[in-house]
Amino acid sequence: MKRRRFSLTRNAALFLVTAALLATSYALTLPLRHRTDSPEASQAAQTSQGSKASKASHASHGSQGAGIRTRSGLLRFERIGNPARTVARDPRGTVIATFTDGARTAVLTGPSRTFAEPRTTDAKVVTKSWVRLLPKPWARGAEQSAWFKNWLRTRLGSRDPDILATAFDYIAGAPARTTAAGVKYSGAARYTPSTPSDSGRAVQGKPKPRTGSDFYDYLGIPWTFPDKVTRRPEKDRARSVDSSGYVRLVYGYRSGFPLNSRDGAAGNGLHRTPDAIARGRLGLPVIPLTDRRPAVIQQLQPGDLVFFKTRELPGGRIGHIGIYLGLDTADHPRFISSRKNAGGPTMGDKGGTSRLDGDGYYAQGLRAARRL
Repeated sequence: MKRRRFSLTRNAALFLVTAALLATSYALTLPLRHRTDSPEASQAAQTSQGSKASKASHASHGSQGAGIRTRSGLLRFERIGNPARTVARDPRGTVIATFTDGARTAVLTGPSRTFAEPRTTDAKVVTKSWVRLLPKPWARGAEQSAWFKNWLRTRLGSRDPDILATAFDYIAGAPARTTAAGVKYSGAARYTPSTPSDSGRAVQGKPKPRTGSDFYDYLGIPWTFPDKVTRRPEKDRARSVDSSGYVRLVYGYRSGFPLNSRDGAAGNGLHRTPDAIARGRLGLPVIPLTDRRPAVIQQLQPGDLVFFKTRELPGGRIGHIGIYLGLDTADHPRFISSRKNAGGPTMGDKGGTSRLDGDGYYAQGLRAARRL
């Protein structure tokens, strides 16, 4: 009897130990299964993995086709509208370049500089915008092309003169510079000089007013255009340009934009007069031409051409053209142009305030803007 009781006790003990082990194993396994099998945990894990994949995909998409690395890292390109354009961002998200569809004008971010003309205004334009010309009009996806990569690498951070700096090569007091051939290509310019013949030349008993001075008048050299037409300067117009002649000097002769010999000439060059440039097909009309002052001008960027209706021309014809500089230190949109009352190129307020806001003569006469 005693032996049987001992045997039952031992079996019971074995059973209890085994049950305890199984219970412990189950207790340890249950939390593990809960942590890995619950829908919440699974969703969180998938979300975490998806987020990492999304970030990797986003970064890949951001630098897709460009592969352009700057000192701060790989650039990311994205599309925005009004007008349609591509912007390049550095790894911090800062826009460092803007390229507009259909235009050769590009705005790059570079070292800060100040433009001023203390003789005629207290205004100053402090800007990091550097306006340069692309080899060809921009098109969506161009950041993937080899020509663009090479172009951008040589332009980012460059201090070589851009459109804005070139424009200031002709204000009063600007130093003269001469080519190796002896041609003075920069220095203070004047407006088309007044002479007795300005009142008109007799043609069948009717006066024929002289046209203004073009860039070749300023240079004092003959110029042959792509259509084989040769224009020769007039001696009394040396170092002078009218408003469109000034734009042709800055964008064409100095910066390499094609030029036409006259309005309506064959080719894809810049026309001769403000009215023809405003109505032409070059670039993009960021402010479409109308017969009234635009209500909004925020879409302008430095380097855009701005067009004005003047008292001299009848109807809705455009009589004046300038180059937009950006906001001055008082937050006024300011431009530079060559005009008669100021005696030549100016961003100042002599002969009319060089602003696009307010009630000044040029602000009220603004009719269009175009990005070449």
